[in-house]
Amino acid sequence: MLSTEGASLTGDIPSSIFDISSLTVLRFANNSLSSWDPSNMCNNMPNIKTLSLSRNRLQHHIPPNIQKCEHLQLLDLSSNNLSGTIPREIGNMSMLRELNLRSNHFTGELPQEIGTLPILQYLDVFNNSLSGSIPSSIFNISTLKTLQLSGNEFSGSLPSDMGDSLVNLERLYLSRNKLIGPIPTSITNASKLTLLGINSNSFSGSIPDFGNLRLLQRLYIWGNSLSGAQAPSQELRFLSSLTNCRYLMDLVMSDNPLNGILPTSIGNLSSSLEYIGASNNNIKGAIPSEIGKLSSLLTINLGRNQLSGAIPPKIGKMAKLQELGLSGNQLEGYIPNDLCGMNNLGVLRLGGNMLVGPIPKCLGEIKSLREIYLGSNQLNSTIPPNFWTHRDFLVLNLSKNNFMGQLSYEIGNLKTIYSLDLSFNQFLGGIPSTISGCESLQYLNLSNNLLRGAIPNTLGNVKGLIALDLSFNNLSGLIPDSLEGLPFLEHFSVSNNKLEGEIPDGGRFGNFTAQSFANNFGLCGGPVWFQIQSCLKDEGGVSIKYMIIIPSLSLVVIVAIAMLVLITRRKQKNERRIRNSRRISYIELEPDITSFSETNLLGRGSYGSVYKATLSDGLEVAVKVFDLQIQGAAKSFATETEILCNIRHRNLVRVIGCCSSKEFKALVLTYMPNGSLDKWLHSDMYGLDLIKRLELAIDVAAALEYLHHGYTFPIVHSDVKPSNVLLDQYMVAHLADFGISKLFDGGEAVVQTRTMATIGYAAPELGTEGKVSTSGDVYSFGIMQLEMLTGKKPTDDMFGGEMSLKEWVNEALHENAVMRIVAPALLSREDKHLYQKEQCVSSIFYLAMKCLAFSPYERINMIEVGTTLHKIYATIVASIEQINGV
Repeated sequence: MLSTEGASLTGDIPSSIFDISSLTVLRFANNSLSSWDPSNMCNNMPNIKTLSLSRNRLQHHIPPNIQKCEHLQLLDLSSNNLSGTIPREIGNMSMLRELNLRSNHFTGELPQEIGTLPILQYLDVFNNSLSGSIPSSIFNISTLKTLQLSGNEFSGSLPSDMGDSLVNLERLYLSRNKLIGPIPTSITNASKLTLLGINSNSFSGSIPDFGNLRLLQRLYIWGNSLSGAQAPSQELRFLSSLTNCRYLMDLVMSDNPLNGILPTSIGNLSSSLEYIGASNNNIKGAIPSEIGKLSSLLTINLGRNQLSGAIPPKIGKMAKLQELGLSGNQLEGYIPNDLCGMNNLGVLRLGGNMLVGPIPKCLGEIKSLREIYLGSNQLNSTIPPNFWTHRDFLVLNLSKNNFMGQLSYEIGNLKTIYSLDLSFNQFLGGIPSTISGCESLQYLNLSNNLLRGAIPNTLGNVKGLIALDLSFNNLSGLIPDSLEGLPFLEHFSVSNNKLEGEIPDGGRFGNFTAQSFANNFGLCGGPVWFQIQSCLKDEGGVSIKYMIIIPSLSLVVIVAIAMLVLITRRKQKNERRIRNSRRISYIELEPDITSFSETNLLGRGSYGSVYKATLSDGLEVAVKVFDLQIQGAAKSFATETEILCNIRHRNLVRVIGCCSSKEFKALVLTYMPNGSLDKWLHSDMYGLDLIKRLELAIDVAAALEYLHHGYTFPIVHSDVKPSNVLLDQYMVAHLADFGISKLFDGGEAVVQTRTMATIGYAAPELGTEGKVSTSGDVYSFGIMQLEMLTGKKPTDDMFGGEMSLKEWVNEALHENAVMRIVAPALLSREDKHLYQKEQCVSSIFYLAMKCLAFSPYERINMIEVGTTLHKIYATIVASIEQINGV
């Protein structure tokens, strides 16, 4: 036996390896091997039984002489760069039990000869470019337990008798191909099936009776052209047949023209059922009240159908339900108070129906509720008061209803909300200045209401705003200059109000068109706003609007002057920031030091505590006070002072000043109002989507790249982990806590140390040899990437012995089971971007594995990490925009 699995090997596989005639097991899986000569692979290994070269970078073809490995039982070449066709000679390897060729670049047809393998149990060619019909002989392998053909370009129809011989088949994957025709009824003869995945093809015809598949756990038939009933007034009979499948957990049938009604027998489906996806199925009729019997259901999505009648009150008996999707139907009547019995409900989608009446007040008492979509109904009354005090809302969409009343001043309690849409209602009064408390808000739409008064200056404090729509109201006064300070604002409209005065021209305002300000007859523009009536200043500096035509040359000059003014202003702001860095005396800090208490405590570390404070000039800061009674605290202060006072990068925490005496030592740092990344990853009160986590990873990578490669001497942070990553008001990440860092100012590449980093994040060589290098930071960053995507700390109780966070992820990658390990909030089966996001997550995981090579010399550096992360980000954003039609 020869095994180097996971040893981070690179380069070539020596050809001499294939000359060891006594070998029975050869495992080179999970390395970075890139070159091999397969031509003589089986000539001199007559006794080989296991050959695993998966998860490398191997190229070339599979040679026909593979058949000379006549005793081979397991052949795993998955996750490489192999190309060409699959040789027909594999069909002569009569001892083969497992053939895994997934995630390569194979083309051509699947050889029919594979169907002659007498004891084959596992066949996997997922994610290649194979084409043509699936050989009928494949379906005659009675020993098969797993058949994975998804993610190719197979075409044609399935043989009518395909299930007759598959008596041992447990998992059948045919999804994401170009298969057509009906689903053969003979498939129900494969009675041991636990998973059937035929989604994303072009299957048509009726869905067969699956009642004979009594062991079925997961059924994925979405994204086809399947029908469920011969007439729209008939019940979907195949659903009734599934009541025999007592282990069913997932049922996903969305995006098929089922054209029928839900049977009352739906309430008799498996007591293990957790997920129903039935959106865009053209389902008609009422929702049976029996659906409330599905007590284990976690998610049900019946959106974009033609359901009518009232929401059955008994639906509230699904106490474990986390997501209820009924949007885009024809439901009417009141929202039943019974929904409030769902104490685990996180997402409520009822938009696009004909619901009337008020919002049940008790909905605001469901603490787990994060997203509410009630737009495009006929709801009225006022918003329940407890909605304004629900601190965990992420999305609240009440648009296109008949809500009235004033916006509560308690709106500032919505600390975590990032999307608030109250448009097309009848709200009165002003926009509360307390809206600045919505510190996570990105999308705010208050358009088409009856709002009056001025736009509050405090809106400029909501720094994360991307879209702001206040159009079609009765707002008056000036457009606040504070809105120039919104760095991410992309969509802005205040049209059709009664605003006046000069339009700001700083910040993002230069990107907006005249349409954003249309039909405000009191507004005028400076030189940047040449499409809008210009402003003339009187002797007192007050704007006077008048119509003027400017020759084109003069216009160019004026625009140039305006740009020069803007550049000058930015330069002055930068100079002020530099002047703010100072040495702070004990006397200046003393009033705040005496008031330091638990209420101002931001966190505790190994050598002291961090408090929030306000300097005499009103600047909010974080003060890191070192406990000099702790051994090493003074040295930690000296290290942080030396490093932080000399480096400058947007993703490193900035030192405003320091205070040092024999009895007292403190660093005054920029205050980060959004706390640590650790809080956002491991608290139910916060949430980060996949794109945001990727952006934060890019921020930290940029900081480490600067420390390792961008400063005069390399700097090793030595303690990279989520609790040392702080988020500012714009949710930009800053690397902090340099207390045990090392400055390599003597030309070293590696130093010895007794200072230990945090358990779970430290590189192996630090624990065994005390070696500190930039590669150690790369390793810690790799662990942090895994934690950001899985939601699991490396010190989680589930990890111990031989199973670490790294091994857990690595095992899932080997099994192509990313969905199994990723944090629940990041991937959803109903997400139309699921495939793109899953590929993104997989790419980040594989990058992390390159950071986690056991040998520090085999790890990639932070320049390569940053470049790869930017490519992954560009790919996922472009893919999502393409799907959304942007």
